[in-house]
Amino acid sequence: MASRFVVGIDLGTTNSALAFVDTGAGKDPKVTPFPVAQVVSPGAVEERPLMPSFLYLPGEGEQPAGALKLPWDAKRDYCVGEFARAFGSQVPTRLVASAKSWLCHSGVDRKAAILPQKAPDSGRKVSPVEASVRYLKHFAEAWNHSIAKDVAANRLEAQDIVLTVPASFDAAARDLTIEAARAAGFEHLTLLEEPQAAFYAWLDRCGDDWRKQVNVGELVLVSDVGGGTTDFTLIEVGEEEGNLSLTRLAVGDHLLLGGDNMDLTLAYYVAQILAKNGTKFDANQMTQLTYACRNAKEQLLADAKLASAPVTVLGKGRSLVGGTIKYDLSRADVEKVLVDGFFPECARDAEPSKAAGAGLQELGLPYVADAGITRHLSQFLQRQTEALASREAPAAGKKKKAASDTIALPSAVLFNGGVFKADVLRNRFLGVLGSWAKAAKADAARELAGADLDLAVARGAAYYGLVKRGKGVRIRGGTARAYYIGVAPNMPAVPGFAPPVKALCVAPFGMEEGTEADIPSYEVGLRIGAEAEFRFLGSTVRREDAAGTVVEEWEGQIDELAPVKTTLEAKGGAAGAAVVPVHLHSKVTAVGQLELWLMSRDAKQKWKLEFNVREGK
Repeated sequence: MASRFVVGIDLGTTNSALAFVDTGAGKDPKVTPFPVAQVVSPGAVEERPLMPSFLYLPGEGEQPAGALKLPWDAKRDYCVGEFARAFGSQVPTRLVASAKSWLCHSGVDRKAAILPQKAPDSGRKVSPVEASVRYLKHFAEAWNHSIAKDVAANRLEAQDIVLTVPASFDAAARDLTIEAARAAGFEHLTLLEEPQAAFYAWLDRCGDDWRKQVNVGELVLVSDVGGGTTDFTLIEVGEEEGNLSLTRLAVGDHLLLGGDNMDLTLAYYVAQILAKNGTKFDANQMTQLTYACRNAKEQLLADAKLASAPVTVLGKGRSLVGGTIKYDLSRADVEKVLVDGFFPECARDAEPSKAAGAGLQELGLPYVADAGITRHLSQFLQRQTEALASREAPAAGKKKKAASDTIALPSAVLFNGGVFKADVLRNRFLGVLGSWAKAAKADAARELAGADLDLAVARGAAYYGLVKRGKGVRIRGGTARAYYIGVAPNMPAVPGFAPPVKALCVAPFGMEEGTEADIPSYEVGLRIGAEAEFRFLGSTVRREDAAGTVVEEWEGQIDELAPVKTTLEAKGGAAGAAVVPVHLHSKVTAVGQLELWLMSRDAKQKWKLEFNVREGK
């Protein structure tokens, strides 16, 4: 039986949000944002439309008794949300931030207590998965206190929930997101890509008028710059039986580039200015300064009337008057740093720079080397040009275009993410696209109006919940990339030469939820009873490969994902460290989770490869 409520959750890097549809509220229920009760100051709880994705783990005696209490938990000894962000920024060794970025970092054990990253070994720590669990549990507690009360059927855990993830999340990061949701008690779960959610929110806002704003054959770019990631998605407008249709055509690579990078850049900018007056910051103060610049930036982007916003950092010496360092960050400062630094003007064939990796570096998040979002956009569109050239044009009667004639330039842009609240950033983005269109003698991309930059992802996720029930417009998509597994060739060892690995396609691009693919015709030898490494690969541009396709020359089109090291059990009478013949069987679950099974020749034995293990050791 379907639940009464359909719920969308945006588990964001900087802010999280929840929206819902009450299907029992009449014939035409609307998507409604849910105001989240949270601690906003010691002992004070208020409802806010957004819940900052911050977790504060206070030290003993740091907060007075009852300071973090909630209506449903008077003894709470940690805090998420508004007060966590505000006070935690002053004690960064006890503040968990950007947990979502760590959740997709394959170079660490994402189930280990590693956050806050710079907390002492004796301090309180949680894993990226546990931090995500706490955010989701807070949503459940706030919902149950407000809406469910004594009605068990209305509890959040009993509702159909659509949880969003970046389109660029790989299978491992998606698995860990599902694991966090399960730990929070959510069983009726579906994953949805964030750019698609933003587009669904736009469809919901426009109603039937959306068909008047786009045309058959057009490409719509969803540009999603969030707190931790930049996601690009292309959606194609097609036609079926006289009606417009939508297909998610392509997604970009995972780019750890967003508001976090901008905040750090502003912090260094302010630090350089103050250094001229003799003010120096230590590492702890730089962290405080980064959070202070984030708050100032958000104030300026949210209110176009503000000319400046204060930045305050606690002092470290008695000579400082009042014990604080203050600076007014102007709107002109913010726009100067962010526009040219993150949205530079560049040519249509520009490529992001690839700085040489340092031999030794501090452990942390794998941020991209080039902060130029427009250069990453150029690379994304260039990679799609060849893929588009091999497809039939969507408009009836058109022939395939040659690769040299096909230009993956969007006709329209839908913005998502709080970064784009600033008119100057949207205008620069559109201006760069316009210069590329002019060089290609094409029409400039227009902005699709009506985006809700704060709540679009949560609202769109709730709308998608209705789409799954047969109401609304569906975007066809399936998996955002084709998935492959590496197969080592059977050849003699050659000194000084690593044997080439073949890429076996196990899940084609666009494989729909609830479908399976069996590959009985390609047998491989599986090592069991001893540790082995399985190499996973993915591609956002090879859209024609079917399950079972073997690619020998794949450099440049197929990318390495996180490998999995595991020991598969030797079942039955098989000896340890044996090699048994198997074929592969893949499945995309209704949740959107990729499962990969290894099936024995007689079908009596099978092994499942798990993505959510410790990678990169």
